[in-house]
Amino acid sequence: MTHRPGRILTLGVLAIAATLLSGCATASDGDRADVSVPPAGTAPDYQLGGAYEPDAAVGTVARDRTSAPDPDRYSICYVNGFQTQPGERGLWPDDVVLEHDGAEVVDPDWPDEVLLDTSTPERRDRIVDVVGPWVRGCADDGFDAVEFDNLDSYTRSGGAMSLDDNLELAAALVGIAHAAGLAAGQKNAAEASERLHDEAGFDFAVVEECLAYDECGAYSDVYGDHVIAIEYSDELPRPFSQACRDRDAPASLVLRDRDLTVPGDPAHVFELCDR
Repeated sequence: MTHRPGRILTLGVLAIAATLLSGCATASDGDRADVSVPPAGTAPDYQLGGAYEPDAAVGTVARDRTSAPDPDRYSICYVNGFQTQPGERGLWPDDVVLEHDGAEVVDPDWPDEVLLDTSTPERRDRIVDVVGPWVRGCADDGFDAVEFDNLDSYTRSGGAMSLDDNLELAAALVGIAHAAGLAAGQKNAAEASERLHDEAGFDFAVVEECLAYDECGAYSDVYGDHVIAIEYSDELPRPFSQACRDRDAPASLVLRDRDLTVPGDPAHVFELCDR
């Protein structure tokens, strides 16, 4: 699993074309009307490190695609759609893994994750062939939504991939999610929020450390109250109780430990705002 802070891109990276390459679907209001987004302001829990019974106050739960959804709460299915999951490199054909000088390109923050090559339509189609069944499996298991991680993988590709490339793949994956009855969540990638919503069709956002990195407004400007925010106890620069009172703090906010451990683990942290 991957949980990373948002990255502030340089103006040079952001100086990209205003329109997508031909063939990328654009979401319509009608598409979004067919899915149910997470209830605005509901207390969340982020359980990618292992499923457990949530606190009674929690109304929205995110879990890995290999876990079962919570039957009594709005449930979000985590899918790593743009990089390989740790331990799952073998699920991917070699020709969809990004390489440079004969070596696979890894995420410098997560060296057990390899970047997927989104640079051509053929490779994007091959990625969809793998990820699409995962998304449909989330729906079959009873999840309400899916979040796609590593939308910003192009920023770690050394120029081999672009935002447009990742938007093309994102639009295809969002289309599969919507067809399966799932809402689609943008994971991080603050700087691209408007395009990810308008052009790829994302319905809501799941964001990490937007208060720590002063990015919350980039999401709320696009998704309003449909932003689920996770802060981590090792990086938050002020007490969580103060962060909860920040004017930019999303209404759906939780404090977790970096490794997202389960209750009983000495490192486990879970705290909600007292509102």
